[in-house]
Amino acid sequence: MDEPPRFSADEMLGSLARWLRIMGYDTTYFRDRADREILEVSQKENRILLTRDRELAERCGSIGVYVRSDDLMEQLRQVSKMFCLRLDEERTRCTICNSSLEEVKPEEVIDLVPEGTLRNSDRFFQCTGCGKIYWKGSHWVDIRSKLSNICD
Repeated sequence: MDEPPRFSADEMLGSLARWLRIMGYDTTYFRDRADREILEVSQKENRILLTRDRELAERCGSIGVYVRSDDLMEQLRQVSKMFCLRLDEERTRCTICNSSLEEVKPEEVIDLVPEGTLRNSDRFFQCTGCGKIYWKGSHWVDIRSKLSNICD
């Protein structure tokens, strides 16, 4: 079975990196880093480098992808089509630090989420890196809707 693609995104693509993480794809995000360092890390970690910098994409060769649009949904559409990406809710990653999420019991997050959230949600996930708590609230309807328009 093929492993899903792993991505690097330069500082011009922070929102795209966050959405790729929501979709379940391991995506590092670089801010204030030299192009040389971004390329070295991407090559070392076997990542596809996503950039709005045409020259950087060309220097990267086969691992570089020039993201054409400034519009987030168009960026998602381009990358999703190019790599046949789909939302995988079981692989969703932390939007902050890119670490994996693990399911935790509601009683473990009582003091970490708003009271109403505990009444309305029964599944919670915690980032294995930074500890952020996630749940599939009403915002997931909007996320699924946006991604279904992108990925289909």
